[in-house]
Amino acid sequence: MHVLDTLDPGGLERVGVAIANALPREGYRVFLCTTRRDGALASLVASHVGRLRLGRRGRFEIKAVLRLTAHIRQHEIALLHAHGTALFMAAIASLLVPGLKVIWHDHFGSHGTERRSGSLYRMAARRACGVIAVTEDLAEWSRRSLHVPPERVWCVPNFASEPRVDASRLPDLPGVAGFRIACVANLRPQKDHRSLVVAMRDVVTAVPKAHLLLLGNAGDTGFAKSIEEEIERNGLSSSISWLGSRDDVPSVLKSCEIGVLSSASEGFPLALLEYGMAGLAVVATRVGKCEEVLDNGSAGVLVPPFAPQALGGAIVSLLQSPERRRELGGRLGKLVRENYSADRTISQILAIYGAVLRPGDQTK
Repeated sequence: MHVLDTLDPGGLERVGVAIANALPREGYRVFLCTTRRDGALASLVASHVGRLRLGRRGRFEIKAVLRLTAHIRQHEIALLHAHGTALFMAAIASLLVPGLKVIWHDHFGSHGTERRSGSLYRMAARRACGVIAVTEDLAEWSRRSLHVPPERVWCVPNFASEPRVDASRLPDLPGVAGFRIACVANLRPQKDHRSLVVAMRDVVTAVPKAHLLLLGNAGDTGFAKSIEEEIERNGLSSSISWLGSRDDVPSVLKSCEIGVLSSASEGFPLALLEYGMAGLAVVATRVGKCEEVLDNGSAGVLVPPFAPQALGGAIVSLLQSPERRRELGGRLGKLVRENYSADRTISQILAIYGAVLRPGDQTK
C-alpha cells in the first residue's frame, strides 16, 4: 500500500500515483491510501489500485489509525510504501500490526532552504526497513541525521511515462503559438516564482509576444497572493497567466515552446522530465538534480538561483532561436527516455521490495 497525505497536484503525489499504477499486477495487490484528503490526481489512479481514504483532520487521529490498521489486516497488506510526511502514520501502523514492513520515500524538495526536525524523523524512521531517496543529498541525510544503515538507503530517481496527447484536441490557451513558456510548479516560496516574474519584464521587453503560463496550485496561499500582486505591480497581467491546477499538463506543454523552473531549492523535479517528454527546451536553476537531468547544460540552459536577469536572458535567447530550442528539446527528450523511464525505476523499486520482504535478497 502506498500511503500519501493527499492527492493534490505535486511532484511527490504524481510519483506516488505513477508507481502504484505501474507496479506489476502479477504478484502484487496494490492499494493507495490518502491520510488527509484526495485531490485532483485522484482521477489518475488506475482502476485496479485499491483505495482507502482516511480523512484525518488532526496530526494524530486515533480513528484514522484504527481504520488504517483494520484495512491492513483485512487485506493482509505486508508492506507500506510511505511518501513524505505520511511516514508518521505508517510508523504508527507498524507498531500496531506485527510483521508489517515500512519503506519511506523521501522527496523533500526544500532540502537546500529548509530544515526538518531530525529527532522527529529519526523516531519514525526507526520503524522503517529502508529509505528511498530521490537525491544523494537526501540519502546522505538519512544516513547521517537519521542513522539509517547505509545498506538500507537507496537513491532512486523519479521517472516519467510517455504522455498520451491527442494533437487534434489541444487546449485553448492564452498567448500566441510559438511564444509560450510553461512553469509547472505549485506556488510556494521554494519555487521562487518571484524571480521568474521579475525575469519576465526583460523577456517581454525583448519579445513582446512572450507569454508565461503558470501551472500549479496555491501551495502557500500567502505566497500565491504575493505573486499575483508582483505580476500586477510589474504590469505583466497580459503576459502571465496562472492556470492553476491542471489534469492535462502534457497537453498544455505540447502547446508551449519552453519549460522553466526558477526554484531556489529542489529535490528531483518531475517537471523537468515532463518538459523532456514534451520536447521542450528548458531553462532551470542550478539546484538539486536539475544540473544532472540537464546533463550539465548540454540538454538545457542552467542559471544560478535568485538571478532574474540571467533567467530572463536565457529565456529570450531561446525564444529568439527556434533551431536552438529544437536541438535542446530533442536532446533532453532522448535523455529522459533513456535514463528516467518507468521500466528502469520500477525495476529498482521491485528489487528494494524484495530486499525488505525477503531480507536475503540483494538490490541492483
